[in-house]
Amino acid sequence: MFKKVILKDIQRFLEEDDFSRHPLALSKLPMDMVECELKVKTPMLLSGLPWFEATFDYLGAETSSLNIKENEGRYFDKPTTIKLNLPFAVALTGERVALNLLARASAVATHTKRFVEAVKDTNVKILDTRKTTPGLRGLEKYAVVSGGGFNHRYGPTDMWMIKDNHKSFFGGVAAAIDFFKSLNAGYTPLELEVHNLQEFDQALEMGVKHIMLDNFSPELVAKAIQKKKSDTTIEVSGGINLDTVKSYAIDGVDFISVGSLTYGAPAVDLSLKFGSRV
Repeated sequence: MFKKVILKDIQRFLEEDDFSRHPLALSKLPMDMVECELKVKTPMLLSGLPWFEATFDYLGAETSSLNIKENEGRYFDKPTTIKLNLPFAVALTGERVALNLLARASAVATHTKRFVEAVKDTNVKILDTRKTTPGLRGLEKYAVVSGGGFNHRYGPTDMWMIKDNHKSFFGGVAAAIDFFKSLNAGYTPLELEVHNLQEFDQALEMGVKHIMLDNFSPELVAKAIQKKKSDTTIEVSGGINLDTVKSYAIDGVDFISVGSLTYGAPAVDLSLKFGSRV
């Protein structure tokens, strides 16, 4: 089922690679089975093998030798080789798309793991954001979970998030909250982004259950925590990086959201090498 869901994306990615412009080359490529080596060259948490596998499956290969369950989500701290057999034509046609997807997911998962490790002795959960690569949101949010993080919203209607632009347009916190409440979406939660302690107090007075402290200093976060109600969740966000994340993991903070999990993940190094015929 999962593979069927992502196959439409695989088709789009392969079309982007544009092999179909040269049908003669496709028809002439040999289908002989070759030994292939997926080389993990830098330390990483390997994530995205279902997309890697689906790329070759879409092209007609059998990739059960990849051992998805064994290697997906596994951390490799030194260079490693994973062996698989593929038809030469399939390996050559799908190589770049498969590696691009695997490398992207592994980069996000590895970066997320670093943030999760930084706050592992606290009760804080690391959240992603909607700052994802267009067309790759599903892959990148999957990778965040692989790295031990948690997903925030997939789309804006998962939760009404009142941000500074809403407050500016509607004329303040109260008017913005009233607008979203007027939508009568009974099961859609609401989160308010606040920029100072006055807005935080106003949110509590209006019964907001989910509050994001945006660009607060750790000292201001601590002051807000002192006023936190038992049924309120607090998310901290705004330019938090690996050097500062621990200082925000204050007792009482529920989530820290980090946009750079996806837009700032350092690249990892993977390659696929073809050997002799099987």
